[in-house]
Amino acid sequence: MIAIYKHSDAGLIKLTEPVDGCWINVTDPSQTEIKWLQGLDVPQDYITYSLDIDERARTERENGEVLIVLRIPLYQGQAVDIPYFTIPMGIIISGHHLITICKYENDILCDFASGRVRNLSTAKRNRFVLRLLLATASKYLIYLREINKLVDVLEDQLQQSTRNKEVMELLKYQKSLTYFTTALKSNELMMERLQRSQLFKTFPEDEDLLDDVLTENQQAIEMTNISSNILSSMMDAFASIISNNLNVVMKFLAAITIVLSLPTLVASLFGMNVDLPFDHLPHAFGVVMGISLLISVSVAFFFYKKDWF
Repeated sequence: MIAIYKHSDAGLIKLTEPVDGCWINVTDPSQTEIKWLQGLDVPQDYITYSLDIDERARTERENGEVLIVLRIPLYQGQAVDIPYFTIPMGIIISGHHLITICKYENDILCDFASGRVRNLSTAKRNRFVLRLLLATASKYLIYLREINKLVDVLEDQLQQSTRNKEVMELLKYQKSLTYFTTALKSNELMMERLQRSQLFKTFPEDEDLLDDVLTENQQAIEMTNISSNILSSMMDAFASIISNNLNVVMKFLAAITIVLSLPTLVASLFGMNVDLPFDHLPHAFGVVMGISLLISVSVAFFFYKKDWF
């Protein structure tokens, strides 16, 4: 899908044909759309790199056109094995257009296309790129906060759990944090390379914005590392807690089994062809059962004092 946008006094408007200073947003392009992009003198490699799900963050320059590959976060839903994943997004800066290419639809580009980002000008291509980089770092922080909240909920459930389900849920978020860490560090190296280049040195505002992007990205890296370390320690601790909870249940069941087996033992003994005690009394059966019950209650009280119940 290809959508063309341009900034105007009324905000961001959608066009049918590309013009100078427009933004072309490409999502999962078909072969026909790829050929259309090549007609705009976009190198084939730039399109291929942007659609490669395993492409690392980097920059490349060819024939005056700049490619920036950025790893962005993507929420896939709670039902999948990795709820929060990272994917590449290609940003191509040409002499006439700014082109973004991504395999999947994502919240970052949707926010830009919907006009929710204020003071956005498609003609200022470098500024637009920096706003994308800043929005990406901010989205990482938002998703990290969501992960921390979900982990807190699982933590409360794990304290009483005897199953592995909650630990497996934690493992899903541990995988997400691992992908976040790798992507953020890759993005940081790419941004430092941009900072060393002359691309954003034309305007002082762009340099300040790039510094803000690096700061925000560094904050996301530190927050990811902290969350990952805490989650890793939590998984080890709760694996022990689950084992301990299971031992408590087994101890309780063993104690109940012993208590219930005592009346059964008495009944089994006197169920044989032997003389019954107190058989001359009219309530001999009740007396024997009362003694059995007394023994069971005494053993149960003993277990209770030993904290086995």
